[in-house]
Amino acid sequence: MKPEIIEKTNAIGEAYYYAKHKSGLDIYVIPKDFASSYAVFATKYGAIDNCFEIEGEEGLHEVPDGIAHYLEHKMFENEDGVDTFSRFAEYGANANAFTTPTMTAYLFSCTNHLYENLEILLDYVSKPYFTPENVEKERGIIGQEIRMYEDNPGSAIYYNLLEAMYEKHQTRVNVAGTVESIAKITPELLYDCYYTFYNFSNMTLCISGRAEMDKVLELVDKILPEREQKKIIRHYHDEKPEVYQKRVSASFEVAKPMFLIGVKDMDIAEDAKLRTKKAVAMEILTDMLFGDTSPFAIDVYESGLVNGFDASCDHAHDSSKIFLEGECENPEEVYDHFIAYLDDIRKNGLSREDFDRVKRASYASYIKIFDSTRLADRYTFMLHDDCDPFDYGDALKSVTFEDVEALFPLLFKEEYFAMSVVNPIAEA
Repeated sequence: MKPEIIEKTNAIGEAYYYAKHKSGLDIYVIPKDFASSYAVFATKYGAIDNCFEIEGEEGLHEVPDGIAHYLEHKMFENEDGVDTFSRFAEYGANANAFTTPTMTAYLFSCTNHLYENLEILLDYVSKPYFTPENVEKERGIIGQEIRMYEDNPGSAIYYNLLEAMYEKHQTRVNVAGTVESIAKITPELLYDCYYTFYNFSNMTLCISGRAEMDKVLELVDKILPEREQKKIIRHYHDEKPEVYQKRVSASFEVAKPMFLIGVKDMDIAEDAKLRTKKAVAMEILTDMLFGDTSPFAIDVYESGLVNGFDASCDHAHDSSKIFLEGECENPEEVYDHFIAYLDDIRKNGLSREDFDRVKRASYASYIKIFDSTRLADRYTFMLHDDCDPFDYGDALKSVTFEDVEALFPLLFKEEYFAMSVVNPIAEA
């Protein structure tokens, strides 16, 4: 039976089509008259999913850190020995893949031959091929990648901060794992994780560009094998609201000290619409306080306290945090300035004028998203947080100054702050 195709539109005239395939796969097609098309085939499986059980089966599965990333690498191996990238190149596509804490995604972009490339994508991701030999070969490659990132100050400062912020929760896990953890990965473990998390009811296919849902459904019918749908019960370690460590540092060959301040937030709603509303308020608040035109950013830059400064935030079902990063001569002085600035905000309040300005700019940025050739990528991240892509725009329109004002004292408590520093080796 052909699945029902649902069309959804938003207030600015954008549209997408949705269908649930009989395999359980959620399919989204975003028709856009772009010069190129973009497709993402993704599973809700990432670095934090190292402890789980399957409904109806006995036993808890605890797997080595880094196995989702290892699996991503191995999915490009084909039993017939044909290189997956050469298959895409034949039809002029650029292909790639990535693993995050919560997702593994396989993708391509192309100007022509969309359906031929889509067939390749569906085919290789649905056909795992692991042998003791090819798994062992990959171990050396990934081990080199891990050591390379361990020697990278930008990577070290980030993962050091996560380990300082989180005592137990899997958010602290390095996506690639460690040399020790990947030594435990076997073909049998890879197959177990593949058939658990790459069951199609745990996956999405999202395509933006000159795509038609009917043709996409025909291809999915043709390529995807029948596969048992499984309900996965994920187990994450309990975590207290306060950070685990206030300070962590390392030494590298850098010209100036680097700092990364983290704000930990453990107040994450199970309801996706509530998470979306908070994510919007948190992004606006972060921009108001620490964006390029904020008093803090202008002050630390013009005073020479920092050499380059950036702020970002992320609020999703797995974790919620704010990051402030930059280079400076004295990270502790920046941290003290950060604390004093927040104290001043508590006394004098937030600016409604700043809120209105940031909200307008945020909505303008949201509208621009729909002109991106990588639109399917943005949709996929939202969908994997159980968020309808159009809900974000609705939340942006409805968020109020009072929403942001109420969020400030909940987020900015000193017990939620940690700082990671990388110092030059000469000054260690």
